Amino acid sequence: MANTFPALKDEYAALWSRMTIRPERMAEIRHAAGKLADNKTRYQSMETATGVPWFVIALIHDLEAGRRFDCHLHNGDPLTGRTVNDPKNRPPGNPPFTWEDSAKDALQFDKLTNISPWTIERAAFELERYNGFGYRNLHPHVKSPYLWSFTNIYSCGKFIADKVWSETAVSGQCGALAAFLRSMMSFACFCR
Repeated sequence: MANTFPALKDEYAALWSRMTIRPERMAEIRHAAGKLADNKTRYQSMETATGVPWFVIALIHDLEAGRRFDCHLHNGDPLTGRTVNDPKNRPPGNPPFTWEDSAKDALQFDKLTNISPWTIERAAFELERYNGFGYRNLHPHVKSPYLWSFTNIYSCGKFIADKVWSETAVSGQCGALAAFLRSMMSFACFCR
């Protein structure tokens, strides 16, 4: 099967409908969701500039840069220079970069600014594409922890370094679509 949105849309919908959050992770998820909500205005400004929903930007920011505004949205490298990790040598121009300029470049570079409409299924596809289809292509028995960690959909199996696989490693990072987005939808802090 090709890694295209039409080919994967129904799979994302089915996984979303049966996904549950692991109760032992709820406090951690709520804390992280609250931290993202603290910066909602900044993410909304980027949404206005790019058309990418603020919550998608917030999720990428958390997963790629640990919510740090001194790091590139592309991959968490410091804003004091161009990116060193994949994608390399971004953004164009002279460092140091502002978080906003770098974030705009990351969203344009990954063609997230061309998406409409943004549904749950589309968010799942674009977030997995942003992180890469390595799980799906090389270890299809493991659903990407980038999306599904802290839920019943993911239990173990993880890339522990670039191209280094562990069947038993467990992601300690909250999955974007699953835990965060489902939680965000129910937390009052995201409805303000």
